[in-house]
Amino acid sequence: MRDLMNHIHPIPAIAPVVVTDNTAQVSAIIDTLGYGSLTFVIATGTLSDADATVTALVEDGDASNLSDAAAVADAQLLGTEALASFTYADDGETRKIGYIGFKRYVRLTLTPSGNTGNIPVSAVAILGHPRSMPTSNPPV
Repeated sequence: MRDLMNHIHPIPAIAPVVVTDNTAQVSAIIDTLGYGSLTFVIATGTLSDADATVTALVEDGDASNLSDAAAVADAQLLGTEALASFTYADDGETRKIGYIGFKRYVRLTLTPSGNTGNIPVSAVAILGHPRSMPTSNPPV
């Protein structure tokens, strides 16, 4: 059996929330220092709206507060933002999108449209390829 646990560092990006309108859900800013890879994993619950869509956006920058944030170029993503997005029909599903850019700070934004119901959603940032192993457990 191969060891994954000591090679990753999961960080809560978007705490579990039920979105009841079209307010964008902006993740915590993820500091990639000390890691060679980053993947966001998005999870949905049971979506009660009949026509809502949620669009994913990945941004990066050099400033720790992301005051210089810019949308990440497609060439610096593994997968696409379209594949990480979801609709009202995607109950209880997960999506993922990887970042292979060169900026230190990264965040994920999930923006609903057409939402008049409930959209339960959360996201975890998984940092991988650490420069120092094993990674701490529990993650700090």
